[in-house]
Amino acid sequence: MKHSPLHDKHLARNAKMADFGGWLMPIEYPGAGVLAEHGAVREKVGIFDVSHLGKASVVGKGALEFLNSMFTNNLARIGNGFAQYTLLCNEKGGVIDDLIAYRNSEEDFFLVPNASNTTDVVATLNAHVPAGITVTNLHTEFAVIAVQGPLAPAVMQSLGVNTSIDYMAFEKVSIGGAEVILCRTGYTGELGYELLPKTADASKVWDAIVAAIEPVGGLVCGLGARDTLRTEMGYPLHGHELSLEITPVEASATWAIGWDKSGFLGSEVLKSQKAQGAKRRSVAIKSLDRGIPRGGMSVKTKDGAALGEVTSGTFSPSLKVGIGIALLDSSVNVGDQLVIDVRGRDSMVEVVKLPFMPSHVR
Repeated sequence: MKHSPLHDKHLARNAKMADFGGWLMPIEYPGAGVLAEHGAVREKVGIFDVSHLGKASVVGKGALEFLNSMFTNNLARIGNGFAQYTLLCNEKGGVIDDLIAYRNSEEDFFLVPNASNTTDVVATLNAHVPAGITVTNLHTEFAVIAVQGPLAPAVMQSLGVNTSIDYMAFEKVSIGGAEVILCRTGYTGELGYELLPKTADASKVWDAIVAAIEPVGGLVCGLGARDTLRTEMGYPLHGHELSLEITPVEASATWAIGWDKSGFLGSEVLKSQKAQGAKRRSVAIKSLDRGIPRGGMSVKTKDGAALGEVTSGTFSPSLKVGIGIALLDSSVNVGDQLVIDVRGRDSMVEVVKLPFMPSHVR
């Protein structure tokens, strides 16, 4: 497996490590654990190493038009210095990946795809790229560090960083003597930032931020807490809520589709699904008993009719109850009480609105 530029930092803290998209990454740290790390982000501040995320560039005259013909969202809607959540689909509407696109200019874009999908994203773009535009895989050129939580602005200010940038805006800043791309984004539902230093500078940037969060009660956090945090917000995870078999329409991610664009990869299928109505869609479920939804569990009506399955599920550290996201028959509505199979035992859940927790990203 590949290692983050911060791998030695995690080993020094005796982190529990596991495979994430072919990268050996920290799940949790001793002395805290997922519950404490989750709570730190919701109440104070946490720092995550997410360097397994991919990085790529698309540069050249016509880059904006090219990417708009590939991605679902409309990059013409944002200005230079802003980032946008979008998806890359295949011709059948299946999701190759969901990613963040940073717009430096109409001719210069920086992409952050998921770890295991980076090669496929770059290959798909290169299969369609016109002459004069260069797509480059930069996966190992940058680290990615996320600082999330209500105290994140104060932490960054203590490092001399201007934190008054808009949501999804990015700019270059200096931290620990290194130049860093800082964007006001995240995957937790809390106000925060994602930072991209060059690989060679990752350790000194990490050390500077860790030293700044510890005096205010912040914690170094693993990807276990990142997953419980994103599930509480209902944020999709590729391979779960989104996949080659699950379209953005089915995943309730139509807000990330530029329906007004003339066309993009998979647009005909997605527009047809929107017009006709998808037969299944992602919904949020909340346990009514002690059962905890887990990915792959079947979901049915009280009468036993199959409806679909859970795509992500966990115990919510904030709500102290089981929560999940499920891909179900489109006849299901908010307020419906359903049954999930928890290791052969029926457990009751209710369909609720997302997010499970209030969002503070803006």
